[in-house]
Amino acid sequence: MNTRWVARLIWLALLTSAGSACAKDPGSSLPKLKMDAGRVAVVGLSSGAYMATQANLAYPELFPNAAMVAGGPYGCAGGKLDVALGSCMKGVPEPDVAALVITAGKRSAAGEIGALQDLAHSRIYLLHGTDDALVTPTVAEAGAHFYEQLRDHTPGLTSMQVHDDGQRAFAHNLPVVGSGDDCDKSVAPYLGHCGFDAAGEIFAQMFGKPSHAPGQARGELRSFDQNTLRPDGADAFMADTGYVYVPAACAAGKPCGLVVAFHGCKQNADAVGEAFVKDAGFNRWADVYGVAVLYPQTRASFAPLNPQACWDWWGYSGADYDSRHGVQLRWLVNAVHALGLPAGH
Repeated sequence: MNTRWVARLIWLALLTSAGSACAKDPGSSLPKLKMDAGRVAVVGLSSGAYMATQANLAYPELFPNAAMVAGGPYGCAGGKLDVALGSCMKGVPEPDVAALVITAGKRSAAGEIGALQDLAHSRIYLLHGTDDALVTPTVAEAGAHFYEQLRDHTPGLTSMQVHDDGQRAFAHNLPVVGSGDDCDKSVAPYLGHCGFDAAGEIFAQMFGKPSHAPGQARGELRSFDQNTLRPDGADAFMADTGYVYVPAACAAGKPCGLVVAFHGCKQNADAVGEAFVKDAGFNRWADVYGVAVLYPQTRASFAPLNPQACWDWWGYSGADYDSRHGVQLRWLVNAVHALGLPAGH
């Protein structure tokens, strides 16, 4: 291992925020809901954005809609941490979007990811701030260009909707309602009070305009044991406890959509408590749309090296991390099926 590689690993480890470990009761299993397979989306911030695009490409039949905040193109890292830290965060060199689109097509044809034609009616929303210094606007724009080129060069995808929202001034965080002094910063819990309701815009992009404005969240935020969903017993590098928000209408048995919300690095519950799962703004909009929100949680580790509890978008969980064989993606499939999403979708 060369000196530069070691230096990068140390640099990543030193960025770790210790956080306070939350003692939580994992609770029971996920509730069985009456899932509406036509209203399903994956969303995420930063590493969660990369995870969302991986879920979208690996299992488009399950997750046809995706919203990415401060993320880059699918397959960007290519299983290499140094590429992830350089090209896929700093944009040096810029990601080769055309090559990534070609690779995605080949991987789809080989069955490593899903059939691209399942994205025919997808809604794709890409949000990033002009003041983001961690994942630069160049990288986020490459994420948008990936979907645009995928749409334009893949037969049958002309109806895919791609919305690139990259002209808002905020740093590396998820914008939330209200004003504050953290919009131009990237500080825990990475919810920037920018006067822009990103969660509301994400729901509108994924599911159409709302019927009415949201009030306070009135559903139930439940915890569940994530270990029961390990694929074939394999360690998916998840925390013991995950969360799911269930609107009252969903709990009452009405058809329920689903949003899977992936936190960013250092934004899991062990690092920021329940800030992301309660305050990101998704829950109150979930009530309006009749959509459950699944909040899966990763865990930090040094073996494999993931001290910031990021989602795997560079290969710490194995070489097949961004394919249908990836352990975290297979865990996710188990989770949504446990919630009631039909296995045939």
